[in-house]
Formats: sequence, structure tokens, C-alpha cells
Amino acid sequence: MQNKTLITATFVATAAMVLSACAAPTAAPAAKPAEPAKPAAATSAPAAPAASTGKKLTVLCTVTEEWCAVQTKAFEAKTGIKTTFVRLSSGEAATKLRATKSNPEYSVWWGGPADGFVAAKQDGVLEAYKSPAAAKISDKQKDAEGFWTGVYVGALGICSNQEELKKIGMPVPTSWDDLTSDKLKGKFSIAHPATSGTSYTTVWTQMTLNNFDEAKTLAYFKKLHPNVFQYTKSGVAPAQTVGKGEAAVGIVFSHDCVAAIDSGFKDLVVSFPKEGTGYEIGAMGLVKGGPEPVEAKLWIDWALTPEAQELGGQAKAYQLPTNPDAKVHPRAVKLSDIKLVEYDFDKAGKAKKDLVAKFEEQIATQPK
Repeated sequence: MQNKTLITATFVATAAMVLSACAAPTAAPAAKPAEPAKPAAATSAPAAPAASTGKKLTVLCTVTEEWCAVQTKAFEAKTGIKTTFVRLSSGEAATKLRATKSNPEYSVWWGGPADGFVAAKQDGVLEAYKSPAAAKISDKQKDAEGFWTGVYVGALGICSNQEELKKIGMPVPTSWDDLTSDKLKGKFSIAHPATSGTSYTTVWTQMTLNNFDEAKTLAYFKKLHPNVFQYTKSGVAPAQTVGKGEAAVGIVFSHDCVAAIDSGFKDLVVSFPKEGTGYEIGAMGLVKGGPEPVEAKLWIDWALTPEAQELGGQAKAYQLPTNPDAKVHPRAVKLSDIKLVEYDFDKAGKAKKDLVAKFEEQIATQPK
């Protein structure tokens, strides 16, 4: 109860600060992940703010459309703040923030792998904000300076259509080498790392497995390239491509394949590379110079609560929450069941721009 009381008090106190700021004459808002601990008892929702700011909030959202809608609707109901979102893939979101740096259109960026936020921090499009609610989040799942904070965790997996694999006489892949098999020529789906955080996680996973040797990593993707049916913009899209039988195998975050199964693609199955796989810390951050900074900070505070982190299941988003008091969805994939690589988000983020450029030069340009 002490933790719940602390979260509730934090949320209410933040809301009170927002109201005070709006009332003032000159308002100026100024290594491997641990499994999330299951709460001993059901957590109670934090108290709603006494009133809203009467303003609006525009969220740059990088998860699925369905989850963006669920999350923004819940925040609006909680605060009374008119909340809308624009959904872009992780790479597209970063590009948009850079392009609008002098006149930002969004106030908060929510969702997508943390290494994209590390790169955005380098680009100077994020502003530090250490939410009081972030005290509940592991130090490994947030930026030490407050430029991003993790809200969910998920592992990269192989999503296969069992019926399509039978047609080509291939078992369910269980290694990275399996994906380069000649049997999968034109039958493999993956997003492009220039537009997709999921795909860049795949690239950095190979970097990690190859002891950060760029030449060996790019050689792997050159070998994989003839098998690619298409490079999609979104990291979620290959699950749909494989589910429809347009490809036999794809790379996605495992929870996206599970969601596709629950949406009716019953021939799909999830597997994990025996050599080890990468994972994401889905993050959020305050956009520097955004038009609604007060409301954006309130969003960040709320998004770190158990109440907010438990909403994903309503949209078939089965990621693991970063708040240890949030209940884990029964369809979530347990990290303890998977061999994970030692994924360095900071190193991955700082290398992203150069590595993606080399991917485009040597393997494939991004989809239009």
C-alpha cells in the first residue's frame, strides 16, 4: 500500500502543479532486463486530478494504432485534456522530430525502442524530464539524465506461418542461420532499419552476436537479402504479411506475433534464435520545445503508473510493463524463457545513424 500511496500522491501532486501553472498570469512550465515483479495484490488506480488544464495534448505515438487509441482515450478520460495522436514508425518519428526541430508539432513521443530515443537525444530533439513516478522504474530502463523513460519491454522473435513452411518443406526456424536458407528465397518479411525500430533491433542484435564487427554484420544481411519478400516501413507489418501467407517467415517483436495469432492468424507460431535474440525497452520522452509541455509532463507521469501500463492488453499489446506494481498480461512472453543478448541501448543508439546509412548503401534503400 505504501508504493500505491506514493504513486497516487505523485500523480495528484503533479496535477496540482499543472493547475497552478495554468492559473498563473505568466505560465512557464518550465544488461539483461529483470522480469517485472508481480504485485502481491491487485493495484488500485491513482486518483484522478481534481480538474483538467482545459488544454490539449498531441502525442507522437510509435506503438500500434489500436494501442495509441486506447492509451490516449484513457488519458483524456483521466485528465479531461483533449488528447490526440499521430502514429508513425520509430524511424519515421525520429525523422519527423528532426525535420520539425525549429517548430515542433508534438509534445511527447511515446513508444518505440530506447535506442531510437538515445539517437534523438543526440539530435537535440528531446528535453530532459525526470518524472517523480520514474522512481519506480529500474535504472536499467531509463536514461540517467531523464531524456527517456521505459514503459514496456519485449523480445525479438521469429514469426512463422506453419502452413507456408510445409509447402516449402522447411521446419520452424530456430536460428539466425535458418533465415538465410535458400528455401526462404522471396518468402521472408522484415522491416527496414531506417524506418523501423524493430528492424534496427535486429541489426544491433547481429552486431552484438558478431562482437560489433560491422563487416560481418552487414555480410549477414547481404546473405539474407535475396530471401526478403519486401522491406516494410513498420516493424509490426511482417506479422500481417506472414499471417496472410504472403511470406513464410518474418522478424517482429514476439508480442506482435502473439497479437496476430489472437487476431485470427492461427497458423502462426513464435520461435526464438538459439544463438540469442535482442529485446526492446519501449520508451517515451518529452519533445524539446513542444507546444504543450505541461500536459506532456502529466502524460509521462501517468504513463508510468500501473493503471496506464496495464492498458496494453485491451489492444492486444502484450509487452511486459516496466512498473513492477503493474500486472503482467497472461499472454506476455516471459524473458526468463528466452536466451537474450547483452543489448547495449546507449551504444546502439549512438551508432544508429551511421549503421543505417551503411545498410542503405550496401543492402537496400528504405521503402517509399
